[in-house]
Order: sequence, then C-alpha cells, then structure tokens
Amino acid sequence: MTRLPNRRSLRTLACCLVCLLPLVPARAQKKPVAPDILKTPAGTTEVGLLDGAVYRIDIPNDWNHSLVVYYHGYQEGTAAFPIADRLNGQIDPMFQRHYAIAQSGYSQRGWAVQQGYPETEALRKYFIRTYGQPRDTYVTGASLGGALVMVTLELNPKPYLGGLDLCGAVGPTYESFERRFAWRAAFDFFFPGVMPALVPVPPDYEESPALRDRATAAMKANPAAAAAMRALTGLHTDAEVVHDMSYFTFVVGDMQRRARGNPFDNRNYLYTGTNPASSAGDYALNDGVRRYAADPQARDYLLHHFTPSGRLERPMLALHTLYDPLVPPTSLSLYEHQVQMMGFSDNLVQQYVHRDGHCAFAPEEVGHLFDELVQWTHGGPRPAPGLLR
Repeated sequence: MTRLPNRRSLRTLACCLVCLLPLVPARAQKKPVAPDILKTPAGTTEVGLLDGAVYRIDIPNDWNHSLVVYYHGYQEGTAAFPIADRLNGQIDPMFQRHYAIAQSGYSQRGWAVQQGYPETEALRKYFIRTYGQPRDTYVTGASLGGALVMVTLELNPKPYLGGLDLCGAVGPTYESFERRFAWRAAFDFFFPGVMPALVPVPPDYEESPALRDRATAAMKANPAAAAAMRALTGLHTDAEVVHDMSYFTFVVGDMQRRARGNPFDNRNYLYTGTNPASSAGDYALNDGVRRYAADPQARDYLLHHFTPSGRLERPMLALHTLYDPLVPPTSLSLYEHQVQMMGFSDNLVQQYVHRDGHCAFAPEEVGHLFDELVQWTHGGPRPAPGLLR
C-alpha cells in the first residue's frame, strides 16, 4: 500500500491541480441525425446521434417533468442503444418514479472522461430544447459514470440538485490507475512473460479467453506466488486476479494511447501485504519488481482527466458493495479528505450494502437510495452514512 499524503500536501495538490483542469471547449449544438422514436405503453424512447455520440432519451407517459442525466461505466467496446431494450436496473428505478432519463454513449470507449462530460452536457441542453426545461435535474452514474458524477458536480453544479454515485471510481484518476498499474507490474514479477508488455501495452491488445487460460495455468503452477497476488490485491480468488490483470492491461493501454505516452510511475510505490505473517515476500517483491518512470507530458494528461478539487457544491450520495474487485469501496477516502478540506463535507455521504461484486446492486436498493437523495435535496434529512437501510 502507498502512504496517503498529509492534509497540507493534499490541500496544495487540490489548489494547484484545479488550475490545471482544461476548460471544456465550446461545442456546436447540432440537431441529432435522424433520431428514431418508439412509443410504448410505458412511454417514449428516442435514440439518435449528437455530436458524434449515440444517445438515448426515455420519457414515461406519466412524466413528472424532472430529468435524470445518467453516465454509463467503462466500456471496452462501442456503446449502443437498441431502441427496444429495457432500461437496466441502475436506471429503471428512476424511470419507474416518473423521471425522464437521458444518457450518452460517448464518442470513444474506455476512460472517456474527456468525451463523456461535454457530450452529456450537450445532450442535456438538447433535451431542454426538445422537451422543455425540467423542473428538477439529477445526475447519476455507475463505475466510470460515478466518477463523471463527481466531475459534473465540480465543473457544472448549477443545473443539478444533486448526484448519485453508484460504485464510482471517485477521486483523483491517478490514484486508482496507478494502483492498477502497480499491481500489473507485480503480476509480471511473480509470473514473468504471461501478460503482454506493460510499457507500452500493444496497441492491438484485447482481452481474450486464451490469455486468461494462460494466466490461470501460471497461477495454478505457482500457488505461493498466487497467494501473494491475492493478498497484495485483496482479491478472493485466482479467477478474480486473472480477470483484473487482463482487464487492467486494457485500461493501462487505453490511458497510454489517450495520453500519447506512459503516464504511470511505480518507482516510489511500496508494495506491502503479500504475506500477513512475514515481510520477506514484500522485500523480494520491492527488490525485484520492474520500476517504470512516467512520461511528463503523458502524466499531465492523467492529472487533467481528472484531478478533483474537492469543491462539491451539491449533495452527492454514494453507494458501494463492501467487496468490489474492480473499485474498492475505500477508493472514496481520498476524495472525502479533499471535500473536507474545501469545506463541503456536509455534501458527501457514502453508504454500502451487504454484497460482493462490482455495482452488484438490486434495483430496489438503487430506488431507495435515489429517494433518499431527492428528499435530502428538497430539505429533508441528510442520509445517514453506513449501511443502506
């Protein structure tokens, strides 16, 4: 584990990096290209293309004239919105509560913070031009989408009453991405030659069953190293380690291509926890793991997309499972410190459910959480942190 900065260094980081955040370029507001409209007993669905990004809008027949802007999560493939598909369990609870839903597919896959925020803002404005000004507007999202909820509430809070973060990778991008990079480097130490190159990741890399089978066989052949990787990452099974290492390789390569270089640096990363009974394994790993330096220009891109300031001027309610193999629930801690130092701690509440898995929430849990957010933003009680009840 790496040591968190102290309060003074965090404050300096927040104050300095907020000045580096790129201004969102003005985008021409264009009418979508030939949108498709489907009317059903439940409501109206519109699917189209706006500024290079596919989108979907759903309006219930008993619309309450309020809007939920939804951000989807990280995708390795291209987003699509089949017009006849039902809304998923992270969105449908809001629709059932008579809210309209607007969601962009983003014009690029992967860590699309640079695209997702402005393209979704363009969609929100299109919704207003087409269907009228909503009475209330909320922003929600899952995983990467949860991070985009944070981005939106920091950069453009005015249109929104509040936000719902579901299993979001909330906080500085560099923190979660460098942890993933460091763990992939550790996997290479324990199982050399199994995964493709890390710097740079081959541009044509895609996850494959063959790669996962090879990694699974390597871990089975070296149970001591497999146990060390499970302990280091906090993952329960070899299968989860294999899945994450394969997925993290795609994530690292995606960011390297976006940043036009390697933005990751593990030279000062201290690996601990490979064996709770002895430090010998930690010594060997830190002595032997390959260390990589970041390219300065690429590092700047990583910091820009996105390092939050902690200026959370609208209520944000977050929900996590207690065991998430992709986005640990403790990932919100650093952002919570930033929010506290900027004086907005009353606007952030984190809750959890008794379940394992990434974004493994039941629709009724999401609906209950959304009800708490709505009540909070209309003068009701601040939700209690902790177990979602």
